[in-house]
Amino acid sequence: MAAIHRTTMTPTKLELITGWLPKQSWYVGAAGTSDPGPDLVKAGGFRLDDPDGEVGIEFMVVVDVAAAQEPVAYLVPLGYRGAALEGVSDEALIGASEHGVLGTRWVYDGAHDPVVLAQLSALLRGEATPQHQSLSDTLDPTVTVYGTGVDQGADVRINRVLRASEPEQGASGRLVAGWTRPDGTAVRGELAVVAPR
Repeated sequence: MAAIHRTTMTPTKLELITGWLPKQSWYVGAAGTSDPGPDLVKAGGFRLDDPDGEVGIEFMVVVDVAAAQEPVAYLVPLGYRGAALEGVSDEALIGASEHGVLGTRWVYDGAHDPVVLAQLSALLRGEATPQHQSLSDTLDPTVTVYGTGVDQGADVRINRVLRASEPEQGASGRLVAGWTRPDGTAVRGELAVVAPR
């Protein structure tokens, strides 16, 4: 299981995501051209282990409290690497940060990181175990997979903008986890689903 280091990252993960998020096609933002950019708070998430121990994998839920109508929750899967990832587009890189223990870390959008995607698929097949987001060697029993046995080559769709809901009874190929709204309300929703072929 991955060890969580109690140290600093400069810039922080939230600072990196704040600069990156408005450039994404799925960013909701504020209405009109006067969007001041997001005001993000960490609201939940979990980690997965890289079997090779090379890539840090985190599924972070952030809430934009500056959104136009009401706070918007986003899922940002993250891949933390000790070297630049070859063969991916420039927009896959969220940014680089100085980690107080590990040195420079390249932080990638997990939707473009093959190790992150492989472990997400393994989780949906029942072959990986979700870990607590901020505690070392601790399972996260709040993360639920509905229906395992997903085909090895199945496509997985990551839900970027999250909505509070539980899957319908009998639904399979669904990853459900929780986050906390700014008012303190705990909610759950689908973070990823197996897409039909």
